[in-house]
Order: sequence, then structure tokens, then C-alpha cells
Amino acid sequence: MAAAPYLVALALIEQEGKRALPLTGRSLSAEAAEAEQPTPVAHSLALELLLRLWQRSDNGPLKRACGVDSLLLVELPMERLPEDLPRLKADWLNSGDTKAFQAGLQAICGRAWTMSIAKFEPVALSAWTA
Repeated sequence: MAAAPYLVALALIEQEGKRALPLTGRSLSAEAAEAEQPTPVAHSLALELLLRLWQRSDNGPLKRACGVDSLLLVELPMERLPEDLPRLKADWLNSGDTKAFQAGLQAICGRAWTMSIAKFEPVALSAWTA
């Protein structure tokens, strides 16, 4: 993994029959990058992403496009951000090919997790494999 990886939280959703892929991210400190799971940063990004989704619900009902694989947290090398991630996002928005999106994302990311929550529990990260 690059010296300064970037952590990205993303949601694959559908709204009013259209696909959307909101995301948010933050660079990781060396300490967080070395941890088994970047939990404190992940919780912050999950909250930010879910607040964006909640605000977006004013425009109509939201639906997870990929079930439990709809809320993802991925660690990317900084050099992948300017071209690779936007290309993957645009391809998925245009085609809806979830398998291709997942394969492409796994090809560029170092580590990846699905995000979930249970009643009275904090955000949980589970290793993601497409």
C-alpha cells in the first residue's frame, strides 16, 4: 500500500429509477493505515456518507443497489483517485454492471470492507470480497 493511502466510503444506490454513487473520503495517517481496521476514521466517514444519503432522501426514496455490498469502505493508493475511481463510478452509473464495478474496485484497492450496523452496536466493518 502507498505511504499515504486514502480511505473512501461509498454507497451504491438507486433513487427514482436512477443509479447514484455518492462517496466521501479522507487520507489516512500512517498509524491508521497500519491498523487491522481503520475504525475511528471509518466511523467518521460512515456518518458523513449516511448523512448525505439521508439529505438525498428529500428527493425520493432510496434503495440499496447491491444489498449488503452497497455500503463499502475501501483503501486506495492516492494515485488511483484522480482517474481510476471516477472512471469506475461513471461506468457503473452508465451501465449498472455491478460485477464489473466490483471487480474493477477490487483491482485498484488495497483493503475493503462492507459497513453495517446492528441495534445498540457501533458501525461494523467486515472484510469485503466481491
